[in-house]
Amino acid sequence: MASPSPTRNPTEVQMSQLVLPCHTNHRGELSTGQLLKWIDTAACLSAERHAGCPCVTASMDDIYFEHTISVGQVVNIKAKVNRAFNSSMEVGIQVSYEDLCSGKHCSICKAYATFVAQGPSGSKVKLKPLTPQTEEEKIEYSIAAERRRMRLVHKDTLKDLLTRSPRETELETRDGSAAVPAEKTRVESVELVLPPHANHQGNTFGGQIMAWMENVATIAASRLCHAHPTLRAIEMFHFRGPSQVGDRLVLKAIVNNAFKNSMEVGVCAEAYGQEMSISRRHINSAFMTFVVLDQGGQPCNLPMVAPEPGDGERRYREASARKKIRLDRKYVISCKQTEVPLSVPWDQSNKVYLSYNNVSALKTLVAKANWVLAREKEKVRMYTLEEDKFLSFRIEMSVRIAAGQAFSLLSDLRRRHEWDSHYASAELVQQVDNDDMIYHVVSQTLSHENKPQDFVILASRRKPCSKGDPYVVAFRSVTLPTHPASAGFTRGETVCSGFCIWPESEDTSKVAYYNQATPGYLNYVTTNVAGLSSNFCATFKACEKFLLKNKEDLIVRLQDL
Repeated sequence: MASPSPTRNPTEVQMSQLVLPCHTNHRGELSTGQLLKWIDTAACLSAERHAGCPCVTASMDDIYFEHTISVGQVVNIKAKVNRAFNSSMEVGIQVSYEDLCSGKHCSICKAYATFVAQGPSGSKVKLKPLTPQTEEEKIEYSIAAERRRMRLVHKDTLKDLLTRSPRETELETRDGSAAVPAEKTRVESVELVLPPHANHQGNTFGGQIMAWMENVATIAASRLCHAHPTLRAIEMFHFRGPSQVGDRLVLKAIVNNAFKNSMEVGVCAEAYGQEMSISRRHINSAFMTFVVLDQGGQPCNLPMVAPEPGDGERRYREASARKKIRLDRKYVISCKQTEVPLSVPWDQSNKVYLSYNNVSALKTLVAKANWVLAREKEKVRMYTLEEDKFLSFRIEMSVRIAAGQAFSLLSDLRRRHEWDSHYASAELVQQVDNDDMIYHVVSQTLSHENKPQDFVILASRRKPCSKGDPYVVAFRSVTLPTHPASAGFTRGETVCSGFCIWPESEDTSKVAYYNQATPGYLNYVTTNVAGLSSNFCATFKACEKFLLKNKEDLIVRLQDL
């Protein structure tokens, strides 16, 4: 047997499964429930490799299934721990299929799961830190903290959107179709947890619970459309508590809402320990999106749903809100940096994902490995990175200021004109929350139209998640209805820029500024690298003077709070 590659991540687990008829539905396609079981198993094995003890599934992020898998094809699953926190860790999972006859490989989905390490009697275990080695691992490690933050605010995002939407339930109208009462799609089923369904600790596999939930959700969807639906997405969900061998799991599903080409099915799992037990433990709830495909693989139109009064109307409205969040998120993530306009419209439904995308883009740039030193002057170092159509810059220096103080001063764009000669002014137009602000910035630089440039910029700031992480201030352009482009300015856009600040000692920090030049800027950059680097270095020295001048005033203000 060949020895493993020395650079292979020690937590990496690879699983290959041949799809047999027993794994498939009536169409000869792999059951999504079976795939979820394999995904959960591979991820759990990876988590246990790092923890050195049993682990249980705590949550699973959104999963989008790009293709179906047919009998006779091979499912390849790769799972590895991206980052370990105190007692939980994020595991990244990549799923693809392989056609053995044609040799074709195709991606199915990418997923992120959170696992918790368990000691004796179910006590939590403090995990050892994970040290990323490759560029890809460093990127995933850095962004894992941002995904963790997004999970924690996911419920608040939905609640916020619902409070801003009309309270009345408005039924969608479609020509020539009558609404199907949601009650007709209701499904309830019970499963007995047996030893093959559980791990060596006797806890039911998370993947097994997900498979049972997918089964009842598929039945509910079929009752609406009177056809065989295909699962396209599973919303982020959390396991509220464990279930054990001997438990009875009650699984309930109902269609919450049906849109033109898709429907959302809500499904929950409850457990009880004895046949006559009255109290039930809530194990999990999930929301699954189904479509019905015609012979050409295109989505069919679906009948409407008439929600039940009370809770049914609430679920109906929440399903509409989740759809909006899902579509906004896909739009934010799918926007190509080479496309113009680069800025994305900002609103309440996508604010969490725009912030996530903003910080993640900067952290991805920071983790790149091929930076080249272009110039060093007066302890200011300038690096460049050439990739595809982009030329990125990194300017860094050590400054005698505490990292937290530098973070406070540099994250307020209203003060940037004090050290950056390119800024004329910056107005705070919206305080999104404590970590995200939107500014209207006016630049001193004239455009090719001989007019000053202006920008609408989302500034996202993050404190370190754990020791070794930097303070982060990320910038990207957004579009606000209250601040459209005006005739007096040329509207500019920034795709990715910002600061990372690393503590070097109690009173010294490494301050680095990153800027990814947009395609329209490259012609100027490539003909003026020497002049540009001199300009950058002079601006950064001015930034150092600004930090040193204001750090004492900042200390006094913080003490007065």
